[in-house]
Amino acid sequence: MLKVENIVKTFAKGTPNEHLALNHLNLEVADGDFVTVLGSNGAGKSTLFNAICGTFLPDQGKITLDNENITFYSEHKRAKIIGRVFQDPMKGTAPNMTIEENLALAYSRKYKGPLSRAIKAKDREFFQSILSEFGMGLEDRLKTKVGLLSGGQRQVVTLTMCT
Repeated sequence: MLKVENIVKTFAKGTPNEHLALNHLNLEVADGDFVTVLGSNGAGKSTLFNAICGTFLPDQGKITLDNENITFYSEHKRAKIIGRVFQDPMKGTAPNMTIEENLALAYSRKYKGPLSRAIKAKDREFFQSILSEFGMGLEDRLKTKVGLLSGGQRQVVTLTMCT
């Protein structure tokens, strides 16, 4: 369960450009829930996701994940427990690395060892199995650099990386 409690975030506080982006926002998302966040430009949608993912700290409030307070966790520590897909398909992947290397990098979050862990045959089979479910042929292109993929193909790789 993800809980966002009484979150406040103000940008440029104390200046003429001060902007209250999140005003005592509360949100609960249970495991398995599908949630859509709607709002006009500047409503705070991205600010909410950035607060949850640790891009910045909220001015006040609390964020918990499975009853663990993650409010003050660094962004890289949260990245180990929160997957995120950006709207821009150019974000979230390393374009000069292959599909396989990107997936291995994401998969290595489960291990506390170095990122240079060799990609094993069972890893490759696992990646192929997941990618084949999308029906885009990416399971046969593991050695292709992600930067050469279309935006939609790249989003599939990003989505796979965060699951």
